[in-house]
Amino acid sequence: MIKNRIREYRAKSDMKQSELAERVGVRRETIVNLEKGKYNPSLVLAWHIAQVFDVSIEEIFTVEN
Repeated sequence: MIKNRIREYRAKSDMKQSELAERVGVRRETIVNLEKGKYNPSLVLAWHIAQVFDVSIEEIFTVEN
């Protein structure tokens, strides 16, 4: 399972789910499902999200067994 810190980074940046969704080219529901752990992002989407927050992918996404 892939865990993420999207909500935490959004809060630090004072960014709404809809704003992040628009910046990475997905629907808000995709961000909601990512934050809830119901959806694993593609590598490209993970890279775009990391770019928005100017951090590495590993800062936001971790794999847990």
